Amino acid sequence: MLDRPAWAALSTRHLALSQGGALARRYAKDINLFASASDDTAAALAALTDLVQPGERIFILQVPDILVPDGFVAVKEAKGVQMIARRCIPAAPPDEDLVRLTDADAPEMLALAQLTEPGPFLARTHVMGEFLGIRVDGRLAAIAGERFRFPGYTEVSGVCTHPDFRHRGFARRLSAALAAHIESRGERPFLHAWKANRPAIALYESLGFEIRAEVDVKVLERQAWEGSRA
Repeated sequence: MLDRPAWAALSTRHLALSQGGALARRYAKDINLFASASDDTAAALAALTDLVQPGERIFILQVPDILVPDGFVAVKEAKGVQMIARRCIPAAPPDEDLVRLTDADAPEMLALAQLTEPGPFLARTHVMGEFLGIRVDGRLAAIAGERFRFPGYTEVSGVCTHPDFRHRGFARRLSAALAAHIESRGERPFLHAWKANRPAIALYESLGFEIRAEVDVKVLERQAWEGSRA
């Protein structure tokens, strides 16, 4: 499941947040841009293509190299790492600064994510799981939340801090608190980071995460024309 975490989530815990079928699924368009085929067969890639309209973009993230279906072009591609908690994340003492975010906080969460770009974040991304935040003088200074969720595992994602409040350790505190919360449910936390982002990787290693695998990441755009399918 960890090799194709988007598919694992879309076909299990996030089934109700998605559209598609047994061969391919995508998140609802106001929730996230991630999509996935169940495997790399021609039938699954064709099913993925049928879920995307010309001009639309989707994000693909998986351990196997991504095959670009006919009719798509990769507009962005990069390598990342998948990290998994190898030791228990110690639960932090109660911290009044950390607050659980709700629907009422969604506009501020979206604005912060659009400013800092931690990954695709849309109007209802927050419904994918729990989100925690830190407020400073009423302003939402930092957030962290849950993204891909499937049996036994939940991803820590959406970690971002407003530029006005960086270098205060907010990302570390939020990531640790969220990971401990995931473990308290009997699940294992995991996350993704860009391979070139050594400071982020070092932060997560200090919290008890280890690199499990490299991941291939592509942003695909469906073209108005369509070539022949394999």
